[in-house]
Amino acid sequence: MPATTMPKAQREQGHARVFDLGQQSLRELNQALHQLTPGSNETAWEVLNPKGSHSVAVGVDQPISVDVRGSVGYYCAGMNDGAAITVHGSAGPGVGENMMSGQIVVKGDASQYAGATGRGGLLVIEGNASSRCGISMKGIDIVVHGNIGHMSAFMAQSGNLVVLGDAGDALGDSIYEARLFVRGKVESLGADCIAKEMRPEHIELLQGLLDRAGVTGVKPSEFKRYGSARTLYNFNIDNADAY
Repeated sequence: MPATTMPKAQREQGHARVFDLGQQSLRELNQALHQLTPGSNETAWEVLNPKGSHSVAVGVDQPISVDVRGSVGYYCAGMNDGAAITVHGSAGPGVGENMMSGQIVVKGDASQYAGATGRGGLLVIEGNASSRCGISMKGIDIVVHGNIGHMSAFMAQSGNLVVLGDAGDALGDSIYEARLFVRGKVESLGADCIAKEMRPEHIELLQGLLDRAGVTGVKPSEFKRYGSARTLYNFNIDNADAY
């Protein structure tokens, strides 16, 4: 579409393509993002007036940046594969669900099951996260600057969950091989989740995650590590009450 006839909501502002959801539909936004091809020069996007819309910027599969100026509803940036998406507000349930790669930053709080089933990439929540943060995570790295709710990292298979604040009840319930690092207090640990030694390799790993998430003034030595006791990998009648 020639620039002279392009709707105002889609015209470039500086180097970013601006999409105003107060003037255009969410379907149009996601369709435009999905139509991007490798090598496209439309690498910077700005989304205005999200007003709690659901499924904003889902399924992006190109290495672009998307700045969402406001709070969003559920499943924002779900299935992200390579994009850098920043929510300048809070996010509803399932932000970054099934994320594959790239980076998602939520400047506010996140509701339940943030980063659920995530397979890769980095999810940063600069506020608090609600219950089931990182449920069934499969390789994603999640850094939460605040607190997380109950049942976080439930059945977490791989990846890293870093919490600068406190964790709610049943942290890491039925966990597999994900690594959990919590700086504050843990209300309780779930089935088969135990405290583990912080070895030098974990200090190095955690420092790298803190650096990537823009965390300063915090030392890895201030965290405790939690992970699987590996007693539920195979059924044992003696552990029946824990399954």
